[in-house]
Amino acid sequence: MKLSIIGGGAWGATLGQLLVDNGHEVVIYDINEQFVQTINQKHVHPFFDLPLPETLVATVSLSEALNFSDYLVLAVPTKVMRSLLNTINQTLNSPKYFINVSKGIEPDTTKRVSEIVEEVVSKENLAGFAVLTGPSHAEEVIRRKLTLLTIASSNTEMAQTLQTVFSNDTYMRVYTSDDLIGCEVGGAVKNAIAVVSGMATGLDMGENARAALITRGIVEIVRVVEAYGGKRDTAFGLTGVGDLIVTASSENSRNFRAGKQIGSGKSMEQIYQEEKQTIEGVRAIEALHQLALKKGLSLPIIEVAYQVIFERMPINDAVTKLLTRTLKSEKID
Repeated sequence: MKLSIIGGGAWGATLGQLLVDNGHEVVIYDINEQFVQTINQKHVHPFFDLPLPETLVATVSLSEALNFSDYLVLAVPTKVMRSLLNTINQTLNSPKYFINVSKGIEPDTTKRVSEIVEEVVSKENLAGFAVLTGPSHAEEVIRRKLTLLTIASSNTEMAQTLQTVFSNDTYMRVYTSDDLIGCEVGGAVKNAIAVVSGMATGLDMGENARAALITRGIVEIVRVVEAYGGKRDTAFGLTGVGDLIVTASSENSRNFRAGKQIGSGKSMEQIYQEEKQTIEGVRAIEALHQLALKKGLSLPIIEVAYQVIFERMPINDAVTKLLTRTLKSEKID
């Protein structure tokens, strides 16, 4: 099969290697000419300085990438997703299958990527949509370490086809799900909880506190999944709890690292200057704050994170605010 990856960053280039390993033809599109040259001339990953297959090629021409295949893998930050999709829609002259591999929610609209795609891409250009998500550090997948993911779509045939495309017998196993909403939301909310887990680590609160935040964060993932109309059970699978486990305590997670820096006293301005990749968890916190206001959701961990990052509440005051909430029984509701 031929596939076009839109975005040649850490995850996009890594998925390019996976797909070539699986016997597929791949073209990566990116606006960064240095990334493209690194892939084409040096055959090296632009982020991890590891070898890539020589048959993996990249281009700065969006039209070339769109014309190459009927399957478009969207591997760009959510902050540019809407504008990019607008450009893609104006360029297309035939229907395409869209596969989103980014994890985020649009802050201004609180819309998921699938909703943005449906809103922006004309019906005649949209053959189908799926999301590939789950616990997956690109740093490990590029080294071909064992990874399990989920492909979710309302189109069962599309999900099963892509399950075969992305799976192999050595390091990648992919499950299918019909809960597109739950899988999209779980991946976004866990990024927000990972930022908070990093804050606790930066404050040197200890492993007890981090475990508590992660566990109570699962409650908030469940609430958000259900608020969007997803299935509760999905929050406890690979795309919810699984993704949270790998993200909320690992230095490989840029969301965890960003939270850790916030906890140690750095400003977001300083963090953005040092971090090459988009910190989706911060955008998710903003989006989830807006969602909670719209739907009257109780998301206390997300709310104090929002106040620390966007309203500059002292982080120790945020801890006190959480600890002085009304005492109650523990339950997943």
